[in-house]
Amino acid sequence: MDTTTAKRDFLFDNYKAVLIVLVIMGHFTDLNYGNNAFLYNLKWLISSFHMPAFIYISGYFSKRQHSLTELIQKLLIPYLVYECVYYALYTFILHRPTGLYLLYPKFSLWYILALFAWRLATPYFKKLPGHMILAVAAGLLIGLSGMKDNFLSIPRILVFYPYFLAGYHMNREFFTRMRTRRIRILSAAGLIFATVFLVADPIHKGYDPKICYGRYNYHYLGQAPLEGMLVRLICYGAGFALTFLIAFIITEKRTFFSYLGSRTMPIYIFHGLVYSCFKYGSHILQNINTIPETILLLAFCTSLAFIGSSDILVRITDRISHLIPPSGNRPSFGKSYRENKNVN
Repeated sequence: MDTTTAKRDFLFDNYKAVLIVLVIMGHFTDLNYGNNAFLYNLKWLISSFHMPAFIYISGYFSKRQHSLTELIQKLLIPYLVYECVYYALYTFILHRPTGLYLLYPKFSLWYILALFAWRLATPYFKKLPGHMILAVAAGLLIGLSGMKDNFLSIPRILVFYPYFLAGYHMNREFFTRMRTRRIRILSAAGLIFATVFLVADPIHKGYDPKICYGRYNYHYLGQAPLEGMLVRLICYGAGFALTFLIAFIITEKRTFFSYLGSRTMPIYIFHGLVYSCFKYGSHILQNINTIPETILLLAFCTSLAFIGSSDILVRITDRISHLIPPSGNRPSFGKSYRENKNVN
């Protein structure tokens, strides 16, 4: 969720802006998606592609090889800092028994640890013959493991790695060629079909949206090994398909929300803290039942994205990612999106 470019590409800024709002909605509907049909179908739609798409874009912006020092500075140290922040929130504010389990990421911090692992490994892993097939195989086989699902986020790192690799290998010209009027119309029709399918199909409703999380093994999900691998393969197909369909139709023009796409890290961290307060400090989220309540919830999620993109939160996350600046560098903190177009 962090990259820098010399020139803004509003296609990806807009895409990331949409995705970060969906990430928030996905979390805030986790406790109530069974309360009405709209939330249930929305949860399935979001779960099927929002993290694959985010990871795909992260891979695209990770083509430059990062040194170990840089990865530690920008990802590992922030991960440790945010783990301490979550620990303080859970312990001293929410009074929820927990520990400083640095090997077991709290809530959404797994993504930062995963980015560290992906960026560290990919320059070497990509040299292996058939590395994409190997990545998919690892994602399937980890579902057979009895490993604790949150240990160093290893299951998620392996399950979602094919999306990162695909984005890493993608070039911008591919999207330029594919964004013809005909393909955009077909993509819109494909999205409509996918939505109708989720509403009408009875088979997938026999499963839990957790099959898309990448975190749980097949036994936990109540699946036999072959069934679990087949379902995960289908999830891969759906994740890639929806990622491309939306990329083909989203606007390339600068919009009022484009800047959110350059500030996904502060939004990501901020919304997780707010969600934890709601989840462990009240019962509001569990009691979202009616359509008006659902609309208010989704509006609140959208507003959180804009609040999380505020300059002060950008400055805070920027400082945390520069706690140990490279020798001789003195980073300038706190520039707004309009002042500094290199912030991503």
